[in-house]
Amino acid sequence: MNGPTPAIVLGGTGYVAGELLRLIAGHPQLSVAAILSDSQPGAPVAGAFAHLRSAYPDLKFADLDEIETVVRRMPRCALFSAAPHGVAAAIIDRLLTAAEAAGTRVHCVDISADFRYSSSAAYEAVYKHAHGAPERIREFTCAVPEHLQKSPTPHVAHPGCFATATLLASVPLLALGLTDMRLFVTGITGSTGSGRKPIEGTHHPHRHSDLYTYGALSHRHVPEIIACAKLATGLEAELNFVPHSGPFARGIHVTVQASLKKPLGTAQALEALRSYYKDCPFVRVSDTAPRVKDVATSNYSNLSAVTNGNSIAVMSVVDNLNKGAAGGAIQWMNRLLGLAETTGLTTPAPGWT
Repeated sequence: MNGPTPAIVLGGTGYVAGELLRLIAGHPQLSVAAILSDSQPGAPVAGAFAHLRSAYPDLKFADLDEIETVVRRMPRCALFSAAPHGVAAAIIDRLLTAAEAAGTRVHCVDISADFRYSSSAAYEAVYKHAHGAPERIREFTCAVPEHLQKSPTPHVAHPGCFATATLLASVPLLALGLTDMRLFVTGITGSTGSGRKPIEGTHHPHRHSDLYTYGALSHRHVPEIIACAKLATGLEAELNFVPHSGPFARGIHVTVQASLKKPLGTAQALEALRSYYKDCPFVRVSDTAPRVKDVATSNYSNLSAVTNGNSIAVMSVVDNLNKGAAGGAIQWMNRLLGLAETTGLTTPAPGWT
């Protein structure tokens, strides 16, 4: 590969787009060629992301026509989509069509929900609107990087942040045949998981020093978690998921509980997890309970487990903007580009966020 691959970021001023820009700034084999914002074309990126001013002092947001022109004139590019679900698919389709016409070699990683399902009918059943590019669905595979060594398609849909944390804890239980198929999941997410636009659920006076559930047993990401677990294991689990809003900005803590098929000690459970993830550099299994601050802002996930003989609880923590979104997307892009999957992603968590 001659020089860094130009990267295009879709998603404008959103938190995930900002996290993508932050990670690409430190990536030795990627460089930002353009970032899309239909609402703020021509505005400085540093105006929306002041913390990135030193990395992008002159970069300005572009509109979709400008982005398409950039795609057409490059021999290759990495396309990251952090555009909202329901919007991303049509934009991606337009840019992939332009790339095909121009002979541009492009890989896309979509962080929205638009390509996480294997059919438009499955997507429309959850999101209640027509899919923006149903003919493109077959070109995407949705999986956590640790559960699929190589994508069979040219493009990837990265699972969401709750899905990432839940799958990392759940898939070994199913794949190793340790538990029955009924999983009970409790998850707590930071406020950045709800996006940048202020709403009651993310408004600081409402969220500070509080903890509450939302979408209990009806969260829209449950079908995608079940589908990703089936892709990884061949098994269709029953997922009973209760998400919570936590009083912190970044991170997710998930606890997965299930009944064991046969008695298993805690030490055996931990060894099973370590063995399952022995070749996965971003997953760490510890004897002690994982803490959100140990992974916040990083691409690492910490796991632990305990048993009482008949039941098991697996705890999983990830950063929602990094491992659960932008970092996981770059991990996939590294693979698609033939790079080591750890490239640009090994910075540890600061610990005192």
